[in-house]
This record gives sequence, structure tokens and C-alpha cells, in this order.
Amino acid sequence: MKDFWRIVKRYVSPYKAYLGGSVVLNMLSGLFNVFSFSLLIPILQILFNINEMHYDFIPWDTAGMSFKDIAFNNLYWSVTGLMDKWGAGNVLLMLCLALSLITAIKTTCYFGSTAVMVPIRTGIVKDLRMELYNKILSLPLGFFSQERKGDIIARMSGDAQEVETSITAALDMLIKNPILITIYVATLIAISWQLTVFVLIFAPAMIWLMGFIGRKLRRQSTEAQLLWSDTMSQVEETLGGLRIVKAFLAEKKMSRRFEGVTGAMKDKNSRVATRQALAHPVSEFMGTVMIAIVLWFGGTLILGERAVIDAPTFIFYMVMLYNIIQPIKEFSKAAYGIPKGLASMARIDAILNTPNPIEEPAEPKALKSFEKSIEFKGVSFHYEDGREVLRDINLVVPKGKTIAIVGASGAGKSTLVDLLPRFYDVSEGSVCIDGTDIRDVSIRDLRSLIGNVNQESILFNDSIFNNIAFGVENASKEDVEAAAMVANAHEFIMEKEDGYDTNIGDRGVKLSGGQRQRLSIARAILKNPPILILDEATASLDTESERSVQDALERLMASRTTIAIAHRLSTIKGADEIIVLNEGRIVERGRHEELLALGGYYKKLHEMQSL
Repeated sequence: MKDFWRIVKRYVSPYKAYLGGSVVLNMLSGLFNVFSFSLLIPILQILFNINEMHYDFIPWDTAGMSFKDIAFNNLYWSVTGLMDKWGAGNVLLMLCLALSLITAIKTTCYFGSTAVMVPIRTGIVKDLRMELYNKILSLPLGFFSQERKGDIIARMSGDAQEVETSITAALDMLIKNPILITIYVATLIAISWQLTVFVLIFAPAMIWLMGFIGRKLRRQSTEAQLLWSDTMSQVEETLGGLRIVKAFLAEKKMSRRFEGVTGAMKDKNSRVATRQALAHPVSEFMGTVMIAIVLWFGGTLILGERAVIDAPTFIFYMVMLYNIIQPIKEFSKAAYGIPKGLASMARIDAILNTPNPIEEPAEPKALKSFEKSIEFKGVSFHYEDGREVLRDINLVVPKGKTIAIVGASGAGKSTLVDLLPRFYDVSEGSVCIDGTDIRDVSIRDLRSLIGNVNQESILFNDSIFNNIAFGVENASKEDVEAAAMVANAHEFIMEKEDGYDTNIGDRGVKLSGGQRQRLSIARAILKNPPILILDEATASLDTESERSVQDALERLMASRTTIAIAHRLSTIKGADEIIVLNEGRIVERGRHEELLALGGYYKKLHEMQSL
């Protein structure tokens, strides 16, 4: 329960007013419930011929009598007086109407106590998802190379929903049920402390049984959530690779894989659901056993030589006792629900508590412009598992120059350029802009100076206008259109039925590869950064598309400092300097003609592409 209350404290604080309303309404609901059922006593007395008995008014301060005995006597006296004046049938009608009115008030309070919990439930899951989403946005790219996207989606969807279903539902029970149980137990003691003491002997046994059934549920719930993550991961993989699945006729193979995962999840969820389903019948049986025992013991109190309780009062006692069983049942449901919610919360916390190695400096230095050069000083980089990617990189990129980086796959080209915007931090050495270590400036200032165009055009399921204006606040229509014209994109955009308002679909699926890339270039042009990173921006395009995109890139690169990763060496012949990487080291550097004349690694790459 410690973990549960930690979550409550963490997420419920903004909704304290709703909690207060729930407490008040639950108290009113419980009190009106007692009052409504207390009317059963005079109703039953009338039906049991109360007019055959005689009652006199007893002063409330009479010595030697309990308040309860005086209250019941005077209640009966009042009822007999009304019966003498209005008749038994009319009094019975008035009592039934009063019962209905009080019950209406009680149910209204009950509804209100449930309704005020709705903003808490929906608010908590919204806050939780926002916290998780913002954490995902803040984590470095290295985190996502180790985590499956489907698993992250599962935590955002299924686990967050489970927290709402289990934790917040349990919170409702833990507010309402103690109030109701307290009111009902106080009422039972007031009616007959002997019966109540007898009942309390059996309550711990029932509570212990509930706990015994649910003790292993948390571990099984965790396993079920892991299998749900596997399911979401495979769905995500299938959607991303559907073209390959169909091309290789692998539908049945993928279906068998999915059936294996979902089958395992079904078995695990079945075991968890079976344990949950056991809660109701066990509590029902235990409640019935307790009622039967109380009926027997209460009957001895009524039928004994010196009766300590009359029959109508005993019936009222049994009604109240039955009412107290429902809150106890809901406590047992909470005992099952909380472990499931805690298991999901633990999976969410695994992301929320992940440390971010890309730290903002406590007192960042100013970096509002780029004036001189970018410098990589003795830069080395390795992943957390120790695998080394870059070793002792020394490189100066003067302002206004174009530097191309080439090398075989796995040479470290993308990792090198990812160090500049601090997608990763160097393991050794430093990266400086105008002599300032980029770790000493704010990430926002740093990345505002850099524009990216990648091999895979990263677009969003939104309009063309919003994709170009992405990352630029309050971009005007004229600015967006101007950027599109420079990127050779305006013409094909205007051919669309909705022009700049055209929705391009998930990842720009409604556009061709060249069109997507030109939108990416237009986005970079609108940002107007002084530093540009091109990561194989034309590698996946056909010749015709490449020509249009290359023309747009040349316009983008004009008057900017550019670091370009090149797959096709023909696209970087005009670079001011070409850096050749091999196994994380700079092995050659120079202009295109100089490197060919060396007859080394670059010439080998060039000849391989010329074949």
C-alpha cells in the first residue's frame, strides 16, 4: 500500500477539492441510508399490530435507561399517537413516502459522490500520459535504440489505462467504503452491541481469505503487461514492414508469430481474470455464512426468556449488516485491482525514472549566433555497452564552408553529426561552436542554430503547411510559400486539390519520395539556420527526383555552413573538404581531386560506385 499512496500523493494533489466533495457526499449518502432503513422499524411495527401494545412518553433525561431505549420507545409512542389520530393505513402511507423521499436523497448523494470522482480519474490518466509523453520527448536518441517502440506505446496506452482502471477506482473505494463502514458499524453497535461484537469475530477471517487469494496477483499482472508490450511491438513491426511481409509471402509466418504472443497473453490474462472472478463468489459465500450465523445468534436473543432486541429492530439490524457487506466486497476488489495498477505503474516509472544523460548546464553560456567555426577536438564516442564508434576525431568546419563525410556503412558518419546537436554527448573530447563547448550552452540555443535534412523524410500526419512550418512559431503563409518555392515544392503543392492544406497522411505516405524530401528541405529553409546537417539527403531517390532535390539543396546550402553525409560520392564533388571515415577514424581528408590522386580509401569507394 505504500506504493499506492505514493502514487495518490503524486497525482491526486491537483484534485483535492473533488476529494473533499466525495467525502462529504459519501457521508451524507451513508447517513441517509441509515435513516431510510430505520423507517422499517415503525413500518414493521404497524404491520405487526403495534396498536396492541401501549407506549408512554419517556423523558429524555430519565435515569437508568439508555438513549437507544428511550429513542425507540418515544418513536413507537409517536407512531401510535399518529395512528390514533390518522389511522394505521394513513400513517403507513406517510412512512412509505418518507422512506421513498429519503432514499431519493440518498441515491442523489451516492451519484454525486461517484460523479465527482470522474474528473479525478480522467485527470490522473491525462496527467500521467502527458508526463510520460514529455519524458519521451526529453530522452536522448540512444534510449530508443535500446527500447522497442511497441513497448513504449503499450506503456502509454494499456499501462496508463490500467492505472486509471485500477488505481483511481481503488481510490474511490478507499474513500467511500471506510466512511460507509464506519457509519454502518456505529449504527450496528447502537442497535445491539452484543450482536455486533459477535459479528466482528468473523470479519477478520473473511478479510484474511480475500488477501490470501490476491497475494500472487501482482507478479502475474506484470507478466501479462509484458506480453501486451510484445503484442504491440509486433503490430508496430508489421505495420512498418507490411510491404516486405507481402513481398516475401510471409503472412502466415507473421500470423503464427502473432498467434503465439496473443496466445501466451490469453493464458496469462485468463489466470489473472480467474483470480479476480473468484473475489465475488468467495465474498458472497463468506457473507452468507456470516448472515446465517448472525441470524442464529440474533434469534437466540429474540427467543430467549429475556429478549434484548425485538423482531422489527432485529430485521433493521440485518438490513444494515447486509449493507455493510457490499463495502467489504469492494475492499476485496480494491485488493485485486491495486496490484494490477501498481504493476502497470512500475512499467511506466521505468521510463519516467530513466536518467537523461543529456543535461542542461546550470548556468548556460549565451550562444545566439554562429560567427567563426565548429570544432571537434579529440572526440571519441562509445555506447553504454562499451562498443566504440568514434576515436580521436579532430575536425574544424569554418563558417560558410561545406564539409562532406563519407565512408562505408558503420564507419560512424551519422554518429559524428549527431554529436553536434547533442543527440548524444561525446565520451571523450569536446565539440565547440565559436570556441564554446556545446555542453556549456542551453540545448534550445544550440539546436536553434542547426537545421536537419535526413535520408528518410520525417513528416507528420498533418497538412503540408503545418509540416513546412513545423518548429517555427507563427509562420505566415507568405513565408511558407517562399520556402516551398526555394525547395522546388510549390509547383507540386499547388497541383493538389487542397494546396497547402492537403493532409499528407502518416509519415507523408500520400506523397512521392522526392516530394517528401522537398518538403523536408522547405522546412529547413523556413527555419533559416546558419548550420545545416544533411544526412544522405538524396540517397533513396531516383535520378529525376534527385535532380530536383539536389537543386533545392544547393539553394538551401548557399551561404550556410554545411556538414553533409554522402552516400553517392558524385553529389559532394564540390565540397570544400571531404572527410573519409573508416572504423570510427579519419583516414583521409581533402578535396575530391586530391583524394582521387592519393589512390587510397576514397578512390576505392569512388571506383566501386563507378562500376
